Amino acid sequence: MEKEQYPLKKVCIICAKGSIEDVYATLVMANGAVMEGIETKVFFTFFGLDAITTKQMKKLHTATVGNPAMRMPGGLAFPTILGMIPGVEAGVSKMMKSQMAALDMPDVDEFLDMITAGGGEIYACKLAVEMFKLKKEDFNENVKDIITIGDFYGLCGGQGTQIIFT
Repeated sequence: MEKEQYPLKKVCIICAKGSIEDVYATLVMANGAVMEGIETKVFFTFFGLDAITTKQMKKLHTATVGNPAMRMPGGLAFPTILGMIPGVEAGVSKMMKSQMAALDMPDVDEFLDMITAGGGEIYACKLAVEMFKLKKEDFNENVKDIITIGDFYGLCGGQGTQIIFT
């Protein structure tokens, strides 16, 4: 017996990490959903808040220590212990940013503009905002509201909805 399939109507993405690779995974998925006409809501919590905090969003870096998937140019494995050497993380982050620029990848704030212009909604986690002593004015103008996770789940109901945690 085949299960009935329902089209994806809404995607709700939770971003809890502030590294370049985690933030961009969230933004690429959210923008792709918006471009496909899928209702899109993105919730940034804990260190993911760096992506929507105006003072931090341009300072994201690549996680080098403890990242078993880290690769060097040519696909060679990156010994994560090298990430502890001063300057290595900054160098790897600069390389990542230059590779993304070569692909015409938008900056974080441009991605947020694109997502909201397409009808997507951006939210900040109330608990994390309070924990880090942030205020609404600390965030990019595309942040619609500061809400609880319960409020966010309330926005994510309905048949054809997926919740993605990055």
